[in-house]
Amino acid sequence: MASKIEAEIELKSPAEKVWNNLKQFTVVFPKALPQTYERIDVLEGDGKSVGSVILSIFKESQSVKERIELVDDEKKILSYSFLEGEILNHFKNYKAIICVTSKSDGALINYSAELEKADAHAPNPDFFRDFVVKLFHDFDAYLLKSSLIQDSK
Repeated sequence: MASKIEAEIELKSPAEKVWNNLKQFTVVFPKALPQTYERIDVLEGDGKSVGSVILSIFKESQSVKERIELVDDEKKILSYSFLEGEILNHFKNYKAIICVTSKSDGALINYSAELEKADAHAPNPDFFRDFVVKLFHDFDAYLLKSSLIQDSK
């Protein structure tokens, strides 16, 4: 019952700005997306590098513990997997890859995730794709209106 979800999300912000802020999502996402995140706690590591473990606490009282699996600055790729959380009651695993590329008028996010339903009663995983698309559009809106966000490291 393995599934794969994919999304290609066009953003108006420059790819470097998107990437540099995405790498700092533990700090930036709660500020940029207060309607979604209550907070993000770094449990192990620095929250930016491979092996870091973070706990995302969402507004709807759900949480997920995640581990950063890959950070590739050259290719602008971030990968993470779910370790714990309510969502794993429905899915045995969840591993996602986010790739940021430049476009002439902004950036392109290629998001893919592999997951496996825990049983036949698990919800359709398309809701993850819808959540991610909205999340990145809201993130882009924040980056576009914020002059405080750095374009470089």
